[in-house]
Amino acid sequence: MIFSEIFRADAGRPESAYAWLRLAAALVIGTIGGVGMWSVPVSLPALQADFAVDRAAASLPYTVTMIGFAFAGVAIGRAVDRFGIFIPLVAGTLIMCLGYVAASMAPSLAFYVLAQGILVGGGSAVFFAPLMADISHWFVRRRGIAVAVVAAGNYVAGAVWPTPLQHFTELYGWRAAHLGIAVICFVTLLPLLLLIRRPAPIHGTTATTSAAVYTPRELGISKNALQGILCIAGIACCTAMSMPQVHIVAYCGDLGYGVARGAEMLSLMLAFGIFSRLASGFIADRLGGVATLLIGSVLQGTALVLYFIFNGLTSLYVISALFGLFQGGIVPSYAIIVREYFPPKEAATRVGISIMATLFGMALGGWMSGAIFDLTGSYRAAFANGIAFNLLNVAIVSWLLMKPGRTERALKAA
Repeated sequence: MIFSEIFRADAGRPESAYAWLRLAAALVIGTIGGVGMWSVPVSLPALQADFAVDRAAASLPYTVTMIGFAFAGVAIGRAVDRFGIFIPLVAGTLIMCLGYVAASMAPSLAFYVLAQGILVGGGSAVFFAPLMADISHWFVRRRGIAVAVVAAGNYVAGAVWPTPLQHFTELYGWRAAHLGIAVICFVTLLPLLLLIRRPAPIHGTTATTSAAVYTPRELGISKNALQGILCIAGIACCTAMSMPQVHIVAYCGDLGYGVARGAEMLSLMLAFGIFSRLASGFIADRLGGVATLLIGSVLQGTALVLYFIFNGLTSLYVISALFGLFQGGIVPSYAIIVREYFPPKEAATRVGISIMATLFGMALGGWMSGAIFDLTGSYRAAFANGIAFNLLNVAIVSWLLMKPGRTERALKAA
């Protein structure tokens, strides 16, 4: 009965059985393709040793990967708004796999940076913001949780990939590990993509999607001004977020605990981030995206303060779990905010721009933390830098939440 409902001609509507199947498939696809964001942090110590560079230079591949990820997300978003998600997913898979093959043969750090930034970063971008925007068209009442589930795929990837990747790197080297990633992604992703070939309702004629909940003019600002505010907030929160995510493996190595412990902490952090992302979806369906973002930002700042104070092995495991639990809902909140304030036909492009800003923040924070470490000889100042950027995000989101137009609209709806 369920399968007949899934494959009915009119199944391409929001909240249908096919929509839920598509959500499950998108989660798995995002989990596998999400390796593009997490392989560099795990490989960072090995890359530094192999290419004989300092910590800031070894952090550069992650920075450039995030920049490529960010720009590609916007370009892919425009294509998804016009043509749907399937072809961009196929192209992104092939490009990412090619990138890992090229990176595994890199003769220099410069070549590796280009392979990561252009091919791995650009190809893997399709598995995040565009996938979130696509699923937002398939749900109305449960849009928050649907977007959060797809966003959680990125953190499931972060929980699943680092430990075996670190183990494989220790046994066979980072080059063989990168080649193995390419093979796994190619063999698994292409068949899975067939499950989501059906165009989203906005691209077909079987259903329509809802309009925005609010409009930027109700806040007294233009659409582009609101987009700019969201971008500044995204850069700030993710500059703070990247410090533990990018450097926890190297940090544990510097403290004498070993990089394997750091890889375990990264997996723990992102595993708890899964629960945070799912919980943020339920919260967003009730409180809205802006309030959800503020809650996550305040909690993330709290965890950064704990990192600043404590550095014992047990405490780092606990704080890493808390950090993941606190900040996991931040990034998907931007996608939900976009769907609340902007028209559906602009969804993938606007989500791509917002996520691009968060990725710029990740790129900036990843490099900046490495540079601060090289300058000061420790990560203590880097954590303080993250706390400062997090306070900027809290201030921006608090201002947006308290805008008179939004407050009056909320009171009328209550």
